[in-house]
Amino acid sequence: MSASHPSLKNDRLIRALLRQPVDRTPIWIMRQAGRYLPEYRAVREQAGDFMSLCRSPELACEVTMQPLRRFDLDAAILFSDILTIPDAMGLGLYFETGEGPKFKRTLQNAADIAKLATLDPHDELSYVIDAVSLIRKELNGEVPLIGFSGSPWTLATYMVEGGSSKTFSKTKALLFEDPKAAHQLMSVLADSVAAYLNAQIAAGAQAVMIFDSWGGALSTAHYLEFSLAYMQRIVDQLTRDKDGEIIPVTLFTTGGGLWLKELAATGCDALSVDWTIDIGVARAQVGDKVALQGNMDPAAMATSPAVIKAEAERILASYGQGSGHIFNLGHGITPDIKPDNVKALVDAVHDASEQYHR
Repeated sequence: MSASHPSLKNDRLIRALLRQPVDRTPIWIMRQAGRYLPEYRAVREQAGDFMSLCRSPELACEVTMQPLRRFDLDAAILFSDILTIPDAMGLGLYFETGEGPKFKRTLQNAADIAKLATLDPHDELSYVIDAVSLIRKELNGEVPLIGFSGSPWTLATYMVEGGSSKTFSKTKALLFEDPKAAHQLMSVLADSVAAYLNAQIAAGAQAVMIFDSWGGALSTAHYLEFSLAYMQRIVDQLTRDKDGEIIPVTLFTTGGGLWLKELAATGCDALSVDWTIDIGVARAQVGDKVALQGNMDPAAMATSPAVIKAEAERILASYGQGSGHIFNLGHGITPDIKPDNVKALVDAVHDASEQYHR
């Protein structure tokens, strides 16, 4: 395969993100390094706890590489967590077994928000930057490395609520009652995320992705004002060209099917979509403005190889001819999935997609 990125042996992902011709549809999987892999669980146990795993560049590199040894994936994604930024801002991230992330301290009012300062990623998050350098070296140009961050709105929900939430009542109340403080919080987070992603790019990330996991919980008015506007602010600050190679940026709002045109207008290169919108419908909406990533329901991975293959073929057919599609799940892979089913998906996508690139 001819490489437009001289540093890569397989540049299929980068080419698809830039809507350039490819020989087949690239695939990677959100949370591809995770608990469904026995070798990941072994390293996680060795680390002692999840954050110790994230904070060790060597162990983060090892688990990033694990899925690539098993499956013919077209990209590696940095192993880290979206909550490293609020943790570095002093809120004290910890994980309760079976309960997900929690913070020892939360933002209670405008005074707490006023104390926050933009992060220097080389200081508070140097362990992530070191992991990026190490992974890039270890990959040796086989496939591209994706860096990532949470979106300002999504990070803010954890910082105000103190953990996961079904209603986001405190964070939403902040938007209604004190929009000035909310904008201050989003501004600091947007500039911190931009600095963090640029540090990842400088260390070797060849594409970056912003995860707006909770954007879909907002009204359209609040989404545009408090989530999309700040993802736009990040996109505007990102390094998009390094050593003559383009660094594509992907935005992902879970439940964001309502706002694809607005998302595509940010100047990003690609949109990741969840399974609640048909990818063919999404393509018709965004035209040739951006590439699309997705969007198989992760629940399909718990079925059989035959069902997985059929679903992959349906999604590929829905997207149709031409480049600009990166196959992925509509959200992260769940811990209960058999590794053999992941192999079935990767092989099905590569085999069935060739016909769409002739």
